[in-house]
Amino acid sequence: MAKLYFYYSSMNAGKSTTMLQADFNYRERGMHTMLWSAEIDTRSAGKVQSRIGLEADANLYTPETDLFARVGEEHSEQKLDCVLLDEAQFLTKDQVWQLARVSDELHIPVLCYGLRTDFQGELFPGAATLLGVADALVELKAVCWCGRKATMNLRVDGMGRPVVEGEQTEIGGNDRYVALCRMHFSAALAGDLDAVG
Repeated sequence: MAKLYFYYSSMNAGKSTTMLQADFNYRERGMHTMLWSAEIDTRSAGKVQSRIGLEADANLYTPETDLFARVGEEHSEQKLDCVLLDEAQFLTKDQVWQLARVSDELHIPVLCYGLRTDFQGELFPGAATLLGVADALVELKAVCWCGRKATMNLRVDGMGRPVVEGEQTEIGGNDRYVALCRMHFSAALAGDLDAVG
């Protein structure tokens, strides 16, 4: 039975690397996959890229993309064995349900990888829906500078100072975000610059 999976973590836990490894495992066995990433992430247009240098071409989705229809079209032309989606936090609620239909009706496993929370500790809409409806939830581990598990994403400015207000989505990597444990995240938001690490 096909399932909808959500692999989640803070920044720098290797979500894209893990996704690309899963894709490689399917393809190495002669199976067919379909990769997706969010168009809003302009750092790697048309690709899934990991910080350790792995990459693969991907289809891009926007909030308007009907993922069930697009996967169904591909599946009718070439049987798909797995759908893998990066940056799942940017999915809409409807798109998460479309992916649930891919697993339920088309019987294709769907592996989603993304952030759980934003820079203020709030759930992203896509992550919130995945946490509610995915068949399997898998937390990938990142490490805070203190050695504890990093679960939070602190946004920083160009000087490395915590940013406490702004739009939920601002694309960036290590130049804009620091993965921290909850204790150091809270301390940084309260103004303790040493908590950033």
